[in-house]
Parts: sequence; C-alpha cells; structure tokens
Amino acid sequence: LLYIQQCMAGLLAPPYGVMDSGATNDRMPDKENLNSDPLNFMSKNLYKVPSEQILRAEKVLRNAVLARAPHMIRDRKYHLKTYRQCCVGTELVDWLLQQSSCVHSRAHAVGMWQVLLEEGVLNHVDHELNFQDKYLFYRFLDDEEEDAVLPSDDEKREAEEELQETLLFLSQIGPDAHMRMILRKPPGQRTAEDLEIIYDELLHIKALSHLSNTVKRELAGVLIFESHAKAGTVLFNQGEEGTSWYIIQKGSVNVVIYGKVMSCHVISQVMKYPALDDFALMHCVFMPNSQLCPALLASQGSEQERLDYSVASKRRVLSLALRWAALQGHHLLEDDTALSFLEELHGFVSNDARLYLWSKWDWIVKKNDKCFAMFICIWFLCSQHKVLLRQFSSGEERLAKKQPIRSFDDILLKVYCSDHTYTTIRVPVLATGREVTAAVADKLGSTEELLLINLSASGEKQILKPNDVSVFQSLGENGRLFACSREQLDSLNPLPEQEGPSTGSMSSFELMSSKDLAFQMTQYDWELFSCVHEYELVFHTFGRQAYRRSTANLELFLKRFNQVQLWVVTEVCLCGTLSKRVQLLKKFIKIAAHCREFKNLNSFFAIIMGMCNPAVSRLSQTWEKLPSKFKKFYGEFESLLDPSRNHRAYRLTMAKMEPPIIPFMPLLIKDMTFTHEGNKTFIDGLVNFEKMRLIANTVRAMRHCRSQPFCDKNPQEVRNYVRQLNVIDNQRTLSQLSFRLEPRRG
Repeated sequence: LLYIQQCMAGLLAPPYGVMDSGATNDRMPDKENLNSDPLNFMSKNLYKVPSEQILRAEKVLRNAVLARAPHMIRDRKYHLKTYRQCCVGTELVDWLLQQSSCVHSRAHAVGMWQVLLEEGVLNHVDHELNFQDKYLFYRFLDDEEEDAVLPSDDEKREAEEELQETLLFLSQIGPDAHMRMILRKPPGQRTAEDLEIIYDELLHIKALSHLSNTVKRELAGVLIFESHAKAGTVLFNQGEEGTSWYIIQKGSVNVVIYGKVMSCHVISQVMKYPALDDFALMHCVFMPNSQLCPALLASQGSEQERLDYSVASKRRVLSLALRWAALQGHHLLEDDTALSFLEELHGFVSNDARLYLWSKWDWIVKKNDKCFAMFICIWFLCSQHKVLLRQFSSGEERLAKKQPIRSFDDILLKVYCSDHTYTTIRVPVLATGREVTAAVADKLGSTEELLLINLSASGEKQILKPNDVSVFQSLGENGRLFACSREQLDSLNPLPEQEGPSTGSMSSFELMSSKDLAFQMTQYDWELFSCVHEYELVFHTFGRQAYRRSTANLELFLKRFNQVQLWVVTEVCLCGTLSKRVQLLKKFIKIAAHCREFKNLNSFFAIIMGMCNPAVSRLSQTWEKLPSKFKKFYGEFESLLDPSRNHRAYRLTMAKMEPPIIPFMPLLIKDMTFTHEGNKTFIDGLVNFEKMRLIANTVRAMRHCRSQPFCDKNPQEVRNYVRQLNVIDNQRTLSQLSFRLEPRRG
C-alpha cells in the first residue's frame, strides 16, 4: 500500500480535477498547466451544447418548481450583493426528495442536479463545477436572461405530466454524474462518504478484481477522473515513465508500439482455468456426453507418439475429465455413457501407472494429491447408485434434513379425481405427463383418456402437456394435481385444504425470538440451497424439457421464496386487531434484519416483498401507527429492492459479504435468462464461448456463496415452525381479507 501511495503521490498531488485533451492538443496537459489554471482547464469538460433531452429536463423541472413551490426561485441577497432568480442547493435537494420515490437519498438527488450542472442548464452563480447540498445559489438556464419569462398555465400542466418521467430519467444517470463529481475533487478534499462511494464502484471493475479490498480502499483515495472527448487522444508515448493506471469506462483504446513486432499465440483455452471450468459446466449445451466422452478418449495420444507428448496429452485429458466429473456430481449416475467413460478412463490410468512404474504419474497418484482423491470420490459415487424414494404429498417430509433430489429417484405423488378422492402413485422424478396419467389410469382401472391438470387455489386450471418432464415441479404452494376426462374439466373445484389457513399463527411465533426465527429460516434455506446443483441453473435457463433433466431442487428453493413472501401477507391479513398488526409488522422487520445479518438475502427479500404486497401496503392505518424507527428500517430495506442500474444497490451489498451467503435467487435466474436470450448460442455454426463464459460466471457466483459451510444450532420448536409455514396463495382472497381489515376510505 505504501508503494502505491508513493507511486501515485506525485501524479495526483492537488489541485486536480477533470483532465481533458482539448480540441487542439493530442497530448494530455502537464501538471504545470493544470496547476496554473485548474478552473479554466476543468471547465473544458462541460458540454457546450446540451442535448435536447437535458434541455427538456431543465424546462420541466423549472416549470414544476414554479408550479409547486414558486418561492424557491427568487432574488437573493448575500453579503450586500443581490443574485437574481436563484435557488438554494439545499432547497433543490429537499424539493427533489419530496417529488418521487425514485430519488432514494440526498446524495442521489445531488447527482441528479449535477447532471444539469455538467450540461450547463443549471449554473452556480460563481461558476463552481460541483453541485453542493449547501446554502449556495444556482440558477436555471431559462432564468439567466434579464427578461426571463414565467411559464404559462399550459406549460405548467405539461411539466406536471412529464415530471415523473423526467425524474426517472435523471435518477438513472444521476449516480454516474455524482461519481464523476467526486472523482474531480482533489483527493485531500474527499469525505468519508465520497471514499465509500468510489470503493463501492471499484468492487465492480473487473480489471481490479484480483486486488484485495484493502488495496481498493487505498485506491479510492487517489483515483481521479480524466475525460477524453476527442478520438485519437494519446495517453502516453513509448519510452515515457509509467505513472498511471487507466480504467477505460467508455469507448475503446488503441495500443501502438513502434519498432517492435507483436505476435500472438493461440492456446487451447479449453485446457486452461477458468475456461476449463466454463467448458466443463457448459458443454452439455453444445456437446452432450455421447460426443464428449469418445472425444476425450481419442485425445490421449497414440503409442507411436513420443512418450513425453503422450503423457502430456493424457494429463490434459485427465485434468478436464476430473473437473468435468467433479462438476457433474450425481448427474453422472443418470448417464450410461458417462459411467462407461469413467470406467474406461480408470482402466487407462491404472494401466499407465503400472507401465510407467508411477514415475510419469506421480503427480496424480501421490497419497495426498487432491486430483487423485477427487477421482476416488467420483469412482465411489458411481459405485453407490441407489434409488431414493420421495413423498411429496406429506408435510412431514419438510421436517427431515433436506437431501438432493436426483433424476433417478422415485417419488410418491397424490393425484386427485374430480370427486376429490385421490390415488397415490410411484413414478420417477423425470416422469412425463403421459407416464403419470398412464400410472393413474392403471391404478384406477380406467380406460378413459385422462388429462393431467395443475389446479391452483384460485381455481385456475393448467393442462399439463404429455411430454412435460417432472410435472410435479409445476405445482404452486397450494396447488394440486388432478386427473380427469375432458368432460369433467369444467366441474373441477379446488380442495377445501387449498384455501389455506383461516386463522393466523401469530400466537405461536410471537413468543419466539426474532433472531431464532431468522436463524432457523436461514438454516432451512441453506439446506435447500445446498441441494441445488449448478447444472440445474443451466437446465432451467436453456429448458429442462430439451435435456430431459430435473431442476427439482432449484424449483423447491424458488418456491421457498414464494412461501415466505406469502407467509408474511397471510399472517398480516389474518390478524384482525390493529395493535397486533402493528406488532406483527415490527416482528417481520426484525426478522428481516436478522436474516440480513445472517446473510440470508433470499428470505430477507421475501419478507420485504411480502410487506410490499398490495394487500399489506394498503393498510394505511396499520402503517401510520408503526414507530418511526421501524419505518426507517423498512425504508432502508426496501431501497435494496431498487432495480435501477441493474440492481446496483443489491449487488453492492452482495459484494461486501463473505460466504456463506444465501443469494436472492430470482435475480440470479434473471441474469442467466437475459444472457441466454440476449446472445446467440451459435454464431456461423461456431460455439459462442463468450456467452458460455457469462453464464458460467453467474453460476460461479452461486458457487462462491456456498464456498464456506453454515453452522447449525437447533431450537426444535422454532425449527419445526419455520419448515411448515401455512399460507394463502390466492391473491384475490388476500385482497378481500385486507379490505375486511381496513375498508376503503370515503
């Protein structure tokens, strides 16, 4: 750290601000020019001609201020001098915070005004370049003229109509302007809050990912912003002393080296980590095991080749095979090709070891070698192929410690008839809709053609297709499988038990410690999360039907999120006493806080989103009586749900956490889906490895979250409660209960 400070101290000595190449100079200005007139130099960064969108934003905001708070724009006196038609920085920030929920903080509002300041449509009376939340005077561009015209009633009405859209636009670009403003400050003038904002941004720069967080915090104090609007700007020439690191945020860069020949060597990236990891994880999309396994066996080299080359080739194949097998895990047991390949590879390794008297293979057969231990574990796993029996129709199954559901397991399913009787069938996890209906027909002795229906608590009917795989995964929290003829379809009604509870369970869990509840929720979520295989994310994204693979563990984990969310709404809507509802909201906020403390972001967000449900958020009398301290906590928690800048608030929170972490799984799914749908898998018949790398990176984020174990403790009563949450999953019913608690006003 001291070395970094010494290297950067001379370059970054104050006063420093924006560095711009200028229109007539291809070289970056030297320090003497900067120090002689920093204000003039910095002013070059400001855009001479504002964009149409920014000009319109200025007009909308000025007219809205004049319509809603005309006293804010007036002549002001300070130190015996009068400043015409000015606003105060603090008042502008206060006003912005009152206009929209998309403005999350004072710093956010400062960034939004900074956008207008940078483009010259809002100006400080003394031409300062940074907007400040202080008693300083600012003037809109339309008020610069002596004879500034006030807006008409029509213009004010238009401003009112466009205000929210304008604020949303500025809220999206404001954080970037705020960041530029901070980086323009001399390092010695940056506040602790400024340094924290820069540090948060550094966490997301890939070029710095290898640096420790301590080093990034040191860099936050010395980084500066440098703007190069002109194409062809030369940052430095060959032979000059290197004193800077450049992070290109936008645009591209050319590297020119004179008098030297540059050469590139293409290396097999598949055999290099993390590309090896990408390939092992993603090969199923473009190269199934039936193609991969023969290719690996054929790549070992022939006996006619030189011994060293042959051994090196076999090492590469074995490295890939071991990584691939480790990632596959229990999925290997579902593929006869993979099992045969491992058996054959095991034979090759054994024969070669004997042939070379261990000399050439000592790197892999040493007693403590990780690769060898991994291979033995995989071989043992393959030899322990057992069929497990699951019973998804019994609530008691939730109380047991969760074990992964494998595609070769059998399950017990309850399938109901139109008269609400049911039959229990045993089918494989990967059973199709056709196989389930055939098993039901055989059990009932029916010769009719049966339809398989997913019937929700609200009465919504979904006809499952005959080729659908793992049909039980489509069931909602209170959903049930029905089998009936087409004539009976219209007469199907939900079971009484599907309606959910009629009374809340607050009397049970209000005596439980909020911290114990949060811990046991985290323990259960961790069990579910640990069961999710990395491949399930890939199959879920690319379609499990196409690969005939189960994603049952992932679906159970996603359903847990919905269950916790509905639990919050159900308990609030079944609580008839106003004072108890207030206590209930306080309890949920406390549980959410502890979930965040335990790094269980999945349940944390589920609880907060449950409180955001319309059936709960509309209970104004209840929220009014909530103590201000808890309202503040809830507001802070809700801000982490902000989707702006690609969920930046959540991602920054995640980046500061160390494993074990339970991530917000719906966002991981969204990231993978966007990557999949926004990029082609094949381009001109070739595999798009960049897409594969992006998806693999998301999967590795999940792997990082569970790279450390989660400790266990076991208060039995609390443990059993959080594993058997009873909920109402019919939004119409929840809304009716909500209106019963607090009818519409007036």
